[in-house]
Amino acid sequence: MGPLALLAVLPALTAAYRPGARPLGAPRSPASPRRPPPLLMSPPPVGFIGLGIMGQGMARRLLSANIPLVVWTRNETLAARFQSEAAVPAAVEVASSPMAVVQACSRTYLMLPTPEACHELYHTELGVLAGVAEGKAIIDCATLRVEDMEALSEAVHRRGGLFVEAPVSGSKGPAATGQLIFMVAGDEAVYHAARPEWEAMGKTAIYCGEVGKATQLKLVVNMIMSTQLAALAEGLALGRKLGLDGSQLQSVLEQGAIASPMLKLKGPLMAEANYSPNFPLKYALKDLVFALEEARAATGLDEDDPELLPVSSAATSLYTEANENGLGDLDFAAVYETLIGHTFTE
Repeated sequence: MGPLALLAVLPALTAAYRPGARPLGAPRSPASPRRPPPLLMSPPPVGFIGLGIMGQGMARRLLSANIPLVVWTRNETLAARFQSEAAVPAAVEVASSPMAVVQACSRTYLMLPTPEACHELYHTELGVLAGVAEGKAIIDCATLRVEDMEALSEAVHRRGGLFVEAPVSGSKGPAATGQLIFMVAGDEAVYHAARPEWEAMGKTAIYCGEVGKATQLKLVVNMIMSTQLAALAEGLALGRKLGLDGSQLQSVLEQGAIASPMLKLKGPLMAEANYSPNFPLKYALKDLVFALEEARAATGLDEDDPELLPVSSAATSLYTEANENGLGDLDFAAVYETLIGHTFTE
């Protein structure tokens, strides 16, 4: 046998002399059943409480990232429809109570509209706090007062849970397309653990430190936004009174230094009187009031002091009037209607 031939058979000879190896030429034993491939494990479910204007879009984004959900919302019909309309209905479990959601999940998100709604769902008999136990994480995306968030955080921690505040910048459209900006504060380990969810629901998540700081940031952001929109509405109303071509005015604004996504979106809606709610006016007013409260606490100024956020104070008065005129459930762009009817009556 030549050297090359010997090299060719060496692997077989070596295998033949391994302990327990089948002798060369011996018949093969009957084939053992082939093991099935391991099942792909689905991720653990995430809880979601509140399927309103914002919550539905956020929850659908989680489902699109193959994150199963346990949900609860006050309207049982809405919850059932959300489940039935999911691409994979089995990925959605509708729980019987907020407590049941928290008990079933390691992390639970809440997206509720007001401090009153939050307080009720946390403290009711089958509420959020009743489900909190050691290691359970609550992630609250509402825009509340700082003291509200601090009180909720303390209540969750007393029961051994973890708490994160995560108010968002963005309305119905960004919620549906995963373009929200999360401002996050509280237990930092939860912030890191929830990264897959932040990535599914938003374009960024910013960690702000201790509970209260994310809420303060959100209130300042919304104060600037609502004040800017009031100025836009006022300018468009004056342009209308002067007989200017509204499309020309909109074009100049969109191409100038003031251009912004909100201006591009809301200007035409005001011109069309299309106020389908993406961000209801009553909630814009709520956030302005909370921002003014923060300003008073930080400066010590009285709410009637003209030096207390004079521009935002004027905008708050305008939104207050619009809300009293029955526009609260419409988009906050409806503040334009108050300016037309009040300041620039034709």
